[in-house]
Order: sequence, then structure tokens, then C-alpha cells
Amino acid sequence: MKKIKSNLFTANFADLAYKNLNGKYSKTWVEDSVIFENKIGKQIPTPKSNSYVGSSFFGKKISLTSIILLVSFLVLVLNIFYLQIVKGEHYRMLAENNRQRIIPIPAERGLIFDRNGIQITENIPNFSVTLIPQDLPRDKMEKELIIEKLSTITNQNKEKIRSTIEEYGSYSFESIIILEDIDYETAIQILIDSADLPGIRIQRGSKRLYNDYNITAENKNTTSTPFSLSHILGYIGKLNQTELDNLYKDGYLPSDSIGKTGIEKSYETDLRGNYGRRRIEVNAFGKEQNILAEEIPVPGKYLYLTIDEEVQKKLEEIMLASLKTAGKKRGVGIVMNPQNGEILAMVSLPSFDNNDFSGGIDQATYSKYIEDENNPLFNRAIAGTYPSGSTVKPAVASAALQEGIINEATSFLSNGGLWVSSWFFPDWQAGGHGITNVRKSLAWSVNTFYYYIGGGYNDFVGLGIEKITNYLREFGFASKLGIDIPGEQAGFLPSKEWKEETKGERWYIGDTYNLSIGQGDLLVTPLQIAAMTGVVANGSTLYQPHLVKKEIDPLSGEEQNISTKIINKDFISPNNLNIVKLGMKDCVDYGSCRRLSLLPFSSGGKTGTAQWSSTKPDHAWFTAFAPYDNPKIVVTILVEEGQGGDLISAPIAYEFLRWLGSSTCYIDGCTE
Repeated sequence: MKKIKSNLFTANFADLAYKNLNGKYSKTWVEDSVIFENKIGKQIPTPKSNSYVGSSFFGKKISLTSIILLVSFLVLVLNIFYLQIVKGEHYRMLAENNRQRIIPIPAERGLIFDRNGIQITENIPNFSVTLIPQDLPRDKMEKELIIEKLSTITNQNKEKIRSTIEEYGSYSFESIIILEDIDYETAIQILIDSADLPGIRIQRGSKRLYNDYNITAENKNTTSTPFSLSHILGYIGKLNQTELDNLYKDGYLPSDSIGKTGIEKSYETDLRGNYGRRRIEVNAFGKEQNILAEEIPVPGKYLYLTIDEEVQKKLEEIMLASLKTAGKKRGVGIVMNPQNGEILAMVSLPSFDNNDFSGGIDQATYSKYIEDENNPLFNRAIAGTYPSGSTVKPAVASAALQEGIINEATSFLSNGGLWVSSWFFPDWQAGGHGITNVRKSLAWSVNTFYYYIGGGYNDFVGLGIEKITNYLREFGFASKLGIDIPGEQAGFLPSKEWKEETKGERWYIGDTYNLSIGQGDLLVTPLQIAAMTGVVANGSTLYQPHLVKKEIDPLSGEEQNISTKIINKDFISPNNLNIVKLGMKDCVDYGSCRRLSLLPFSSGGKTGTAQWSSTKPDHAWFTAFAPYDNPKIVVTILVEEGQGGDLISAPIAYEFLRWLGSSTCYIDGCTE
């Protein structure tokens, strides 16, 4: 009995242990020392190892785990590949930049000379306090402490320093200027005081000084040096954020300056030169420890202008004296060689001192300039647009001759003006000028003659608006002539379509009459009038005016001449232009330009009075060429609100030409 009970107990226990929770038998069971019997007395073998958990752990779970491990491994491998191979050079450079710096060495900016080799710019050493954003601590509080100390050392506003760092913060390893144009003693003191400030450097550079760099504050107002060169030379200034973003790829840096106006801007690439580089080793504070390598910079090219500094100075001097006597302040004077378009002098008054902008202009000085109602920063010679007055008549007369509607003998009666219905179009002289041909029309600026040839009258058919504007375009009006400094304006020629669209009116015969005498909506620049005069003087070639004569490499001495460019030529026959040229000579011999008849050499000229306001005086024009037989000089003068060309502009031209003929070789040809 005991044995049976024992077997039953054993069998029941094994049976219970062998079933899972669902009442089904499992295929495995773990037990080391007991061999069970089933209900019929057969033994059930057990595994030999007690570490075996059962086959249910494997299957899907082990597969999923394997996939996860494999994916993780692949991600790790790919990440290592990306960091080491793809981005390896980038991170290597970052690591190197923590230890090394590439410091640019600015090239000396090219110097500018006048046509005779007189130096009119200079570079003088100066120093700036710079900061490398990468060397600043990442902690906000620590960074703020450095900004505060830097503010104290440089005597700069904390907010200004902070905003500068934020503005140029993306240029992490580049030097950004905190304080510029400091003297040597101040630079040394700041360098000592900032010894424990990370990233602070004293950068040696140069400051650009212009034509009056030898002038002191005491004699600045009486200097004979021409400030009007400022409009030609322009000035350099610090790069703004937009300029830096556009030019950083070309090698420009946050600490750089760039030409802002004038020659400095137009020839920036030539003047800038090629920067050198110095590779240095730095400590944890970004301070230089060793120089590892150095590449020397290449200086910018020397520019020789077409400008004659002495001629520029004299023209400005004469104009200033005449304007002062007449109580006027705004005017333009241009001297040009009609045989090649070279500008010998270009004066725009009032002018400014471009040294005020070198190294940064203070707010008080800048406000003085921009608040001046006479706008001294404005280059009237190329950007001022004015009604031409009668100075455009040589072009209109040339067109009429070329079209064959008149010849040298064609005459009209000038008896004071023309009536068209109820509208009267007057001559400037009451009662008129009598029988007038083309030469007399130029000598005395007879309006009636141009009413006829421009718009026609009774049975006579004139040029008409389309032909007039077409010929004026041939002379260079209503387009930029392409002078090699920025800011030139194109002027304006009206048309029937423009008037209908803009004013909602149709084109009348009176509009053509006004255009024929240089009034109405016509706008020209003084440079365009000078260029037109050059066409008459040289026999039908319109040259592109230019201000740079040649470039010289300061290292090799190699010269590169600036080639003369022709815009247009042979659009008026030489015979027809000779008739116009004779008419301009008649103006000097017995007409409204006869002040020039006192000169010891012959010349031709044309006066002009341009109405532009019903409440203010007219603008006064005068343009001339000399000598008559072989013109080498064109002089164009404009005085804003000067009333009459013969009253103020012609006398200015006379005084200048008298000096030019007696003091230089431009008239008699003793040089060049």
C-alpha cells in the first residue's frame, strides 16, 4: 500500500508539474535529481543542465534582439564613418583652429596720382582693436564680464560692442573691429590692459588720406588744395553687413574697408591688392605664441588719373571766387580733351573733405553734410540733371543740316517770336534779331530759328519730335556716357507717348518748340553738354569720358594704359559740323560769347539760359572749345540759378582759359 501511494503521489506530482497553466503538457521540464514516472510507470527523462531556460525564449524574441543589435552596430559604424571620413576635415580644422589661427595680412592699398605724377592719396599706419568671436567664452556671464572690461579699456559703449559681436558672430574665426583708427600709444596701452582677455588683438593697418593730408586745422579753410577732387576720388569705409555677406567669398573680412564712392569704388579690385596670410599658434586665451608660416601680401596697383591737379585747383579757385561775388553757391565746371574723352578737371560745388570719411565719420560731421541744403556730397557734374537751355542748339542745328531741311544759307525772319493760335513763343531779345541763318542763330542764340527747324512754321516743315530726339540720342543725351565713377545719370528726353501716359495730354507743337531750344521736359547733365561740345570740336566722334589714364604695378613697374573708347561716330558729316563750329566761333567773335574774343587764341562757344522755376532765377550755362583750328580743350560751366550764361558762366570760362593759355601747354601744344 505504501508503495502504491508513493507511486500515485509521485505520478500525480509529476503530472501536475508537467502541465502548464492551460492544462496542456509541456515538452520540457527542468529537474536534476528526480526521475518521474507517468501513470503507466514509464520514466520521464529530464535535462542534465539547470541553466537551460526553455526553447520558448528563442524564436521571435531572439530574432528581434539580433536585428536591434545589428541596426545599432550599423548606425554606430555609419556615424563613425561620417565623423571620421565625411566630416573629418571639418572637425580637424576646428581642432586646429583651437590651436592655430590664419591671420590675414592686408595689402597696401594702391596709390592714386594725377596725370603728371603728383601723389593725391597716402596710406598712413593706424591701429585697431579687434576681437575673434571664437575665443570668447561660451558661458553668458563670463562673456558679459569680458564685454564690460573691454568697454572700460576701449572707452566704448557696452551695447555697441555687444551688438557688433552679435552682428558679426557668424564669422567665428575672423577678427572684427571693436575700435578703429587709434594711435600707437593707445594701442600699446590697450594691448597691456587686455593681456588676460581672450581673443583681443591689436591689428595694424593703414588709414587712407587724400589730397589735403598736409593741411592742418589752422589753414584748412584757406588751403588751395582742391576739395572738389573728393567727388572724383571718393573715399573708403568699413564694410557693412550686406557688403560683407556678398564679398566674404571673395576674400573680404569683417575688419576690411572698401571703396564707397568715386575712383575708390570703381577701381576697388585694382587698388585693393592681394592679402597675405600669417599662420600662428595661440594659447588658451587666443594670444599669439609662435609664427608657423607667412605669405607676404601683394600691394594694389597705382592709378594715374587723367586729371591735372593744377588745372583742377585753378578751376575750383576761379569758380569759388566768381560764385562768392555773385552770391551763388552751386556750380559745375568740366574740362575735357575732345580728342580722346580724357577729363582734365571736374569741379562740383559745394564739395566736401573726403578725409572726414576716412577711418569712419563721426555723427556730428555727417549730419553737417546731409543737412546742408546745398548738398555738398552730390556730384552735380555727372548726377545733376538740368534743362539744357540754348547749349543744346548746336546739336539741333547739326540735325537740321544733316537731314537737309536747311543749309548754310537758309534764313528766317526773327521779329521777336512766333504766334501759334493764341500762344506766343518769344525770342529772348524783344523785337528779334532780323534775318537769321544757322551761323547767326548760334552766335546770338536766336529762338525763332529753332522754332522753325524744330517744329516748323506755316509752309516750312521742321524736324519734328521723333527726329530731334533721335539725333539728340546720337549725341549721347538720355543715356549714361559710362564715365568710370559711379553715380552718373542718364538725363531725359520727352516723347509723345510719355506725355500722354504721364500727363494725360497730347503732344503740342509748343512742346516741340520748347525742346528745340532746350526747354520743357528735357534734362541733361553737364557731362553730356561737354561731350556734345566735343563732338562738334573733333568732327563727329563721341568719346566715352574717363578719369583714369593708366595703371602701374608697383612691384614690376609694368604699365597698362586705359584705352580710349568711342561711343558713336560719323553720324553728322564733317561739312555740316564745320558750319556749326563756325557758328560757335561767330558767338565768340561778335555774339553772346564775345568775352572770349579777348583771349590770345581763337575759340568757339555757346551760352545758355535754362528756365526751370517760376519763382527762382534761371540756370546759367556756357560751353566752349579751344583753340579753334585744332581743339584740345572743352570747357563747360553751369551755375545753378546764375540767371544768364553770358553774365557769370562765360566770364568763369574766360578767366580759366586765359590762365590755361598762359600757364600751361594745353592750348599751344608745348607738351604731349
